[in-house]
Amino acid sequence: MRKLLMASAAVLGATGSLAMAQTPANPSQGQLAAPYGAGPASNNNNNAWGIANTPSGSPAAGSLTSIYAPNVDAVPAPGTVVIRLNGRVEAEVTANYTSADKTAAGATGTPGGYKVNPLGIASYMRLYPAFDGLAANGLRYGASVEIRENFTSGTYPGQLTGSSPTTTTLTTTPTAAATSPSSNTSGQTLFVRRAFSYLATDQAGLVRLGQGDGVLGLFDNCIFTSQCWDAGSGGFNGGDIQSTGPQASLGIPFIWLSQAGAEYGNNKIVYLSPQFFGFDFGVQFAPSMGNSLQNSGAGVGCTQAGPTCISVTSGTDPTRWYNQVGVGLRYQQSFGPIDFKAYGFYETAAKESVNYAAGSPNAAPATFAGRTTSNLRYDNLSFYKGGIAATAYNVTFAADYIGGQLGTSGQLAMRPAGAPSANAVVTGVTYANGPIALGAEYGFINGQGDPRLVGVSQRREYEIAFGGSFKLAPGIQLIGEYMYMYRHQGDFNFNTGAVGGITAGAPLGATRDAQSNNFLVGTVLTW
Repeated sequence: MRKLLMASAAVLGATGSLAMAQTPANPSQGQLAAPYGAGPASNNNNNAWGIANTPSGSPAAGSLTSIYAPNVDAVPAPGTVVIRLNGRVEAEVTANYTSADKTAAGATGTPGGYKVNPLGIASYMRLYPAFDGLAANGLRYGASVEIRENFTSGTYPGQLTGSSPTTTTLTTTPTAAATSPSSNTSGQTLFVRRAFSYLATDQAGLVRLGQGDGVLGLFDNCIFTSQCWDAGSGGFNGGDIQSTGPQASLGIPFIWLSQAGAEYGNNKIVYLSPQFFGFDFGVQFAPSMGNSLQNSGAGVGCTQAGPTCISVTSGTDPTRWYNQVGVGLRYQQSFGPIDFKAYGFYETAAKESVNYAAGSPNAAPATFAGRTTSNLRYDNLSFYKGGIAATAYNVTFAADYIGGQLGTSGQLAMRPAGAPSANAVVTGVTYANGPIALGAEYGFINGQGDPRLVGVSQRREYEIAFGGSFKLAPGIQLIGEYMYMYRHQGDFNFNTGAVGGITAGAPLGATRDAQSNNFLVGTVLTW
């Protein structure tokens, strides 16, 4: 019996030791224990050499050449592939004080007088599954996907009305009932933001095919538009501050397009050349504003040519463009302690052919009273863009310009006929030293704004932001940011989107500008 008790004690002791031991992670269970060495990579190291695309590689460039250090993604050895599942989780506290915080009370006997809480807590996730390969003959290849999180409304989106299956409809006005915390989370969905493949060689360059960035997004991953200092929180480019409050005062479109959804969201083919004496160039082509598979998607109904077909080139929508072509040239070089970059880019696209015959649904209106965004004439998409950036002693100065036949009521929109050319500049300065990054930027946009006000008024918008980030430990950064935005267009109400008093010969209505003061502190965790 004594021997049996001693043996039992030994077995139990050994079992306890096994349970508490820090054994290596098991890769077959999807676990990996390793030093931190990567971050989110929506574009990987996409060029012909399998190294970071924008940085010149010179020590003079410092850590300001991109949001993450060059070559954070492992480059495969010949005959091998690298499989990645990068991710990002951001959580933050925001405070937004805007001109859209309140609305007037409703008519007698109806509820109204809405007011929003300026304080908020936000969080979101993104996933970046991808793989990269290098064949023994030098061919580089791979594919990449970006998965993001969608959010639902603060109230139920509608309710079913009607007495029979043939008359039941879904109302467009939200019900009064607020969604519960559980309903809020179950309303969140995942969607694909990028999905592309690529082939490349050191001698021939790189070709990308699918849903992803064009030449602009690959030439500028945040350098020229001064977006590198906030750990990828977004800055002016639809950043987290801009997404956490009423959009009337926060929704200034990122007209400069680099890394913007309107630029990378459609399917295209892109070519990037190898670098010659500091120069490289890129060309892109996209046949439509989306993905050709949309023609057969559930509920699309593209059984024949019609308004639901993503590839339509003639019909009833004058705001649609197609056959998008872009070409750009970039220069990167270091001169002693100074790293210098510059680029130029031009893009054009055809517009949908619309029947403007008298009496048709899209006849050009004779007076302001009949104007809508869908019955006006528009010019072909045609704009030019350029930027410069110089880094020395941990400081980067950068400026980026866009102008031409481009609408300013949204991203990558066509300019209404008779409207002035768009002109927009964003400039900034960034400082990085070890774990610290600080930045400030200023941008202004001059253009038509609302197409219905052609010949009446034009839009003026500007925004200022400053803040920084601190790398607390591998994979985690603390961020803080302040942003101010102001929007003005005569006879336009930014809160309601209404055009005031437009009738033939009648005085124009009141103007309602939009402005906001916004604050954010939070954490960004990446792997």
